[in-house]
Amino acid sequence: MKLTNQNTTDLLEIAIAMAMFLLIVVIYVPLAIWAEEDYYEKESRHRMQNLFDLEIFYSQLVGEYNLNFFDMVDLVNATRDSMVADSLFLGSQSIYLDGNEFIVDVPESFGFEYDTTFGIKSFRRDTVLDTTLQIAVYSEDLGRNDTSFIRKVELEDYEAMDHYVGVVKEEPIKRVEAVEYYKTYIPDSTTYFCPLTEKSFEMELADDGTSLKVASPIKDIIKQSRYFLFSFKATSHGIIQDGTRSWD
Repeated sequence: MKLTNQNTTDLLEIAIAMAMFLLIVVIYVPLAIWAEEDYYEKESRHRMQNLFDLEIFYSQLVGEYNLNFFDMVDLVNATRDSMVADSLFLGSQSIYLDGNEFIVDVPESFGFEYDTTFGIKSFRRDTVLDTTLQIAVYSEDLGRNDTSFIRKVELEDYEAMDHYVGVVKEEPIKRVEAVEYYKTYIPDSTTYFCPLTEKSFEMELADDGTSLKVASPIKDIIKQSRYFLFSFKATSHGIIQDGTRSWD
């Protein structure tokens, strides 16, 4: 069968379209796989850091580490909840979990450190109603009253000055203020497990109980097929030894 000019043109257009499709696949599929690899690495390290920090908080409360994750996280979270309910929940206190009594020593900064360690740092813009005052103060250098602008909340300090004369003008204003805050995050059972393998992280204590290591459960290279032509790869996401991270 002899190809006509039209058939040749159609086949060429199909070939060009397939080539463009393959080009898009070759460019964007690896990017998607790299993003997936990066996500699991970051999430795994985030959980390991949270796990290590939970152990630090537990040791502050009890005086030692605890390799039983679920007992450890329950006590730390329960202490934080107790502080939220009672601001005087400080010093030596009793906490009851599953019918068992735990004696904890709660430092004054525990609640703040917990929230800033696990919370998500965020910013918001608040509209603040304020008042600006124009005040008069006698200036010896000028030999007359001089005026300046202050916020109303500062007036008391100026009234105590010897040369303060009085308020000349008062004007309400609105201003936008950036406020830093932490979105509350409570560590839960997911903290204990690698997001990729769903195996628990490895925790090890030195014989004297003073040295703690948290490690990724991944020992060998993980390789998973993606779209027949590509592969997802992952190796160990690292360790934290006494606060020092292998990925820093």
